[in-house]
Amino acid sequence: MELSAGVSKQDIREQIWDYMESQNLADFPRPVHHRIPNFKGSYLACQNIKDLEVFARMQEVKVDPDKPLEGVRLLALQSRKTLLVPTPRLRTGLFNKITPPPGATKDILRKCATSQVVDIPEALLEDHDLTVDYILTPTRVIATGCERPKPAGIIWSKISCEMMEKIPVLRSLRSREKQAGKDVSLQDEPRDLDASRLQTAPLRALRGPQALPLATQREDVPADTVYVGNLPRDARVSELKTALRARGAAPLRLSWQGPQRRAFLHYPDAASAQQAVSCLQDLRLGANSLRVALARQQRPSDLVDTRPGEPHPNRRPAVADL
Repeated sequence: MELSAGVSKQDIREQIWDYMESQNLADFPRPVHHRIPNFKGSYLACQNIKDLEVFARMQEVKVDPDKPLEGVRLLALQSRKTLLVPTPRLRTGLFNKITPPPGATKDILRKCATSQVVDIPEALLEDHDLTVDYILTPTRVIATGCERPKPAGIIWSKISCEMMEKIPVLRSLRSREKQAGKDVSLQDEPRDLDASRLQTAPLRALRGPQALPLATQREDVPADTVYVGNLPRDARVSELKTALRARGAAPLRLSWQGPQRRAFLHYPDAASAQQAVSCLQDLRLGANSLRVALARQQRPSDLVDTRPGEPHPNRRPAVADL
């Protein structure tokens, strides 16, 4: 093949690719353009490496993952050498270290030398992993024969508050399963406070329409909690979080009570809560001007709904579906 003056590397690649295709020298995968080309007879060509003295004395061999080098990878494994194969586009590191299982047959070694299919060790699988039943390649259909049970539904302990915020349908599904009595605790959701605290004033306040005395209500609400009221009826927790971040007043935890058009913000300490109140004055959400103040300064009716089951601002189960 003659090359004209002034050609570039890409020009040479194009000429070789065109020549291989026009002369029917190319082999699967085709067309060979824009890839390391495979060619007919590549497997036999690879066999010649075993006659090289340098190959015989090496215990560790690095071979690229391209199809025409599959024969070299197989020879390395058959010779019980350590095979290093660069990861595609270096997405997960520099090399994959291919180590065949003890007593591997030639068929197993051949699989190890290819890039179609890798068996994942059982130890790496978790209860949320969904295994496949069939693998479809350009040349064959592989039935995996995997008998591992499939996940029966959403495993809420694997879901983070951030995921809940980004995927609205999860909030709906979680609410439905919660009503059905299922455990829907999230991955990073805070747990309940001390049980003795939850069985006193907050529970008594929910028993009937008459609220506890004002002083008792205020004592029960921690000083690090901020009340946000007058939320729009269609407000979403993500909108409030965005507004809080914009004011530099993002809390450690947010208890969302959208149907009551309020929320409670929990900060590290009383000083942080007071600073947040100052930062959030004149805060608006949509067309509404929000009421922002320390929660312990609010009327009892602003803190606890008289309907059974309504959460108190000091109860961690009231954490918003984030």
